[in-house]
Amino acid sequence: MTMNFELKMTQSTRMVMTQELRQSIALLQLPVHELLDCIQEELAANPLLEISEEVKNMAADRLASGEEDPDPTEEHRESESFFEEDEYPSSYLPMEPRYERNTGFLENCLSREKNLYDYLSLQLKISAISERKQLVGEYLIGNLNANGYLQGEPHEHARHLGISPEEIREMLTLIQTFDPPGVGACSLEECLLIQLRQFSCYPPAVEKVVTRYLPEVAAGKYRLVARKLGISMQELQEALTLIRRLNPKPGACFGDGTDVGYIMPDIIVEKIDGQYLVSSGDRIPQLVVNSFYRSMLRQSRDENVRGFIKKNLEGALWFIKSIEHRKKVIHQVAVEIVRVQEPFLEKGLHHLKPLTLKTVAAAIGVHESTVSRATTNKYMQTPRGLYPMKFFFPGSVGGEAGTLFASAGIKQKLRELIEGENRSVPLSDHQLAERLREEGIKISRRTVAKYREELEIPASFMRRSF
Repeated sequence: MTMNFELKMTQSTRMVMTQELRQSIALLQLPVHELLDCIQEELAANPLLEISEEVKNMAADRLASGEEDPDPTEEHRESESFFEEDEYPSSYLPMEPRYERNTGFLENCLSREKNLYDYLSLQLKISAISERKQLVGEYLIGNLNANGYLQGEPHEHARHLGISPEEIREMLTLIQTFDPPGVGACSLEECLLIQLRQFSCYPPAVEKVVTRYLPEVAAGKYRLVARKLGISMQELQEALTLIRRLNPKPGACFGDGTDVGYIMPDIIVEKIDGQYLVSSGDRIPQLVVNSFYRSMLRQSRDENVRGFIKKNLEGALWFIKSIEHRKKVIHQVAVEIVRVQEPFLEKGLHHLKPLTLKTVAAAIGVHESTVSRATTNKYMQTPRGLYPMKFFFPGSVGGEAGTLFASAGIKQKLRELIEGENRSVPLSDHQLAERLREEGIKISRRTVAKYREELEIPASFMRRSF
């Protein structure tokens, strides 16, 4: 075997992703709040970038006069002409978003959501107990989970604090009298029993069901439970009706105390004069290149200065172009979504049409992956409410004569069938599939079961009442 060393020239094609292209792709898939943070970082890093004073003043004038925002397509044409202009605003602007500060608005906002710990601590503070018991109570409240249950065993907490188990039980009993009812319990059974105390009278079988037969009731073994308790099915029904009124997660109605989050829609859809109009709702500031550095590039003879400005100028222009490209793509995708899903906007969920990323990509002339990035973590405000843009791309199920039905619409029909069923004889998954077939929707029993589970609706034997 011989080995030869030689030089060869070959031709091949391959795609190389530049840093600028990676940046453009990354900006396209960012949600609005992250994009605004990214813009602020770029403004701080690149001295050639600034927010357009003209656009900012125009926005303030529109707010003062009550005028509407301009047509987004017109904004895009202006942004394209920006790259051909030689003159830029001369003043450097502070890195502020394009909106007027309103201190009154900030005063009316919650800094963080009120949580279960705060609510129980307030009740503890107004209780007539000693300071030592206050500290023990604060400790126990701090060990409640998000559902309001005590984590760990009482004797373990007593050993950790170096106090007697009786003191722990005393404070735990006090906390269990606080609102919401059921808080401070160590188990589901105890939580339900605490809530039963608020009723002056209740069927005697209720406590026995709670303490002995909750697993059997959850599995739908009603006749077995009634036989073991020696009661009629009607008496068991009365007990279960009361139990279903109790809250198994009393602390779940409170938040976790984190900052209150707000969704900023990327697209706003409004019906004006019988037509649905699409506009940008993200309020992304208009970026321009600082003219001071541009004039310095023309006048300076220092190669280091010129090299620094050229490098940042290229980065600034590409960043601006990427922002405008993001606006254009998201707007085009939104316009196509509204065109296809107009029946949903007019009549509701039953009229949501099947739609794929590939279909939208072909309609606006981009790659399917671009549409996917343009709709990820983006929201659309419509006359029917706020929806993720991915919501408008539902899966589909075939129907008669080749008709396709959106899975979201089928789930809505499924929910309505279950809500209207006879609870004493609930519909099985097979019967639900038959009912849907009668409406022209070809669907299997397994698909019905899958959709039912996604809707968090229990099986028929668990929905049965008597």
